[in-house]
Amino acid sequence: MKKASILIHQNYLDETIKTLHEEGIMQILEITREEAEERYKLFPSTVHPETMLCTDYEQRLKTLIKILKRQQKKQTGIKALLNPTLPEIQDIDDVNTDELYSDIESFLTEHEKIILKDHHRHEQITERISNIDNTIEQITPFTSFDFTLKEVGTSPALVIHIGITDRLPALKQACQPIEQSVLYNKQITKGKKPEWAVVNVAHISQKKTIERIIAEYITIIDVPQMNATPSQAIKTLKQERKTLQEQQKEIEKTLGTYGNNHLNALQSLHEQITLERIRKEINGSFAQTQSTILITGWVLSDDCNRLTAHIEDATKHHALINYTDPSANPDNPPTHFKTPWWAQSFKTLLTLFAVPKYNEINPTVIMGIFFVLFFGMMLGDAGYGIIIIVLSLFGYLKMGKFSPMIKEWSFMGIWLGLVTTIVGFLTYSIFGNLVHMIMLNESSTELLYQFSLMGIQFPIESLNDPIAILTMALILGIIHLNIGIILGIYQAYKRKQYKEMFTEKLCWIPLQIGGGLLIGYFILNWSVPEPMFTIAGILVIIGIIQLLYASGPVGFFDITGYVGDWLSYARLLALGLATAGMALAFNVVSKLLGEMIPFVGIIITILLLLILHVVNLAISALGAGVHSLRLQYVEFFNRFYEGGGHEFTPFKIKRTYTQIKKDKNS
Repeated sequence: MKKASILIHQNYLDETIKTLHEEGIMQILEITREEAEERYKLFPSTVHPETMLCTDYEQRLKTLIKILKRQQKKQTGIKALLNPTLPEIQDIDDVNTDELYSDIESFLTEHEKIILKDHHRHEQITERISNIDNTIEQITPFTSFDFTLKEVGTSPALVIHIGITDRLPALKQACQPIEQSVLYNKQITKGKKPEWAVVNVAHISQKKTIERIIAEYITIIDVPQMNATPSQAIKTLKQERKTLQEQQKEIEKTLGTYGNNHLNALQSLHEQITLERIRKEINGSFAQTQSTILITGWVLSDDCNRLTAHIEDATKHHALINYTDPSANPDNPPTHFKTPWWAQSFKTLLTLFAVPKYNEINPTVIMGIFFVLFFGMMLGDAGYGIIIIVLSLFGYLKMGKFSPMIKEWSFMGIWLGLVTTIVGFLTYSIFGNLVHMIMLNESSTELLYQFSLMGIQFPIESLNDPIAILTMALILGIIHLNIGIILGIYQAYKRKQYKEMFTEKLCWIPLQIGGGLLIGYFILNWSVPEPMFTIAGILVIIGIIQLLYASGPVGFFDITGYVGDWLSYARLLALGLATAGMALAFNVVSKLLGEMIPFVGIIITILLLLILHVVNLAISALGAGVHSLRLQYVEFFNRFYEGGGHEFTPFKIKRTYTQIKKDKNS
């Protein structure tokens, strides 16, 4: 990584920014006011004056796109999943800013008012239909009453209220003393809390008294002032709604036609003006004099010559370019991930924890390999592995065409499924013991297959021989931890942190060798020659001295912590046993229930097996993924990894709907 400083004349600023944006090889740094004035003795730059114009165009185009997209026919369900619609890419000319403004203004002048007018009318109709539906719902309980809606309210002689109450007896009792008042009611709901539609008619002289009672006992209904009974009003409103819905469909048809004809052009213009707005905004990240501009940023060492060539071409060789080596402090350079294509999905798993610091070891590949291995051991069923492989192949071959992310994750899924399948065959687990039950018999001790590999007899049934699986898990654990220790030693050496390397990092090598031999001698009854026993004791003493020198007396707790980290790999056995045990239990339960039910028992068994194994696969795969990540994040990274960096993000064009036409002569 190099820190680039580029000094250019203001006349070449736009072309330089465009070049940097198109090439995408430099991460531009923001020069703050303090840096500009104190460090560079320059003035802080300002955002381009046309930024607001670009933002205005961008928002107006975005509004039109949103309106037209609503009226586009969309695929739904399985069809949409299997055949998602890809955005249509437009070939465009490499126009300058003024030409782009002119194209946008021409489009907006011709189409914006029409689209917005139709949209506004559509919104009005939608609101009116909603109001009609609410009104119909409110007055439906009163269709059996004979009064006009216009009569509701206050007149010179009467006051009429309509509403809903759930306290009819109390309402009647409250109205009873009022002689010049009549209460009509009809029950509209039953149950524990019945409700009634009520109409109260009272003389105008009783207005204050009756309104006090109404406010206490009735939920008032606001009705439109129509010279029609509730039944007639509902009929009229439904007819109006039908007419409005027809108008609404016509507007949707018109907007749909507009979308078919102009949506691609809209998206193309929107993408172009968005890129232009980004270029205008980046102006505020520079420093300047009256005639020159200073641009600073990060560039990969391998791209320095390429950047120099492009800048000199954009400025006609009127540029000064300087490259310096970064320092971890105060420059805080970004981290560039050099990850092979097949490990790109593992990069996401790493960044979920933390981005490595600049010049820190990138553990993506090693982490990915062990993540897949541990996942396969914890899921450990060949049937489940085959399902994962099939689904991942579908995602890779079919859905991967539409999304690079899906393609990357599906590729990882293929490896997860493959390792799970291999472990399943090695441990004789294919949907638990389902295949064994079908091919042989549940009680049969005969195996479908047997073979020997490197002197080890397979398959090893995890439920029958868990100690063998535990041994393998602990061996993998000690290998995993020691890879972390070696990486920590290398990283300390690379950073010239020799004290840390020889004490805190290196102490675990003699402690493990010597401690392992002593544990084997005293606990496991190993036969250890006396010279080897002496060497083991010396190694332990050396390791303890190194550890105490680095951490002090609390270093003893690091030893117990290390042992705890190692034993944590026993989860490889635990989750594998859980998956196999649940699968076996589901097989037995499904078989027993099927045998208990005559005629349709076989169907019940098949349905139960399908449902239960899908549930087991989902739960066990989730557990395997989480715990495999946990072994990376806690046990493995604790040996060497710090994180806390930020990823290298070059100033780069991201196009979805457009591509520049290629020159046929180039």
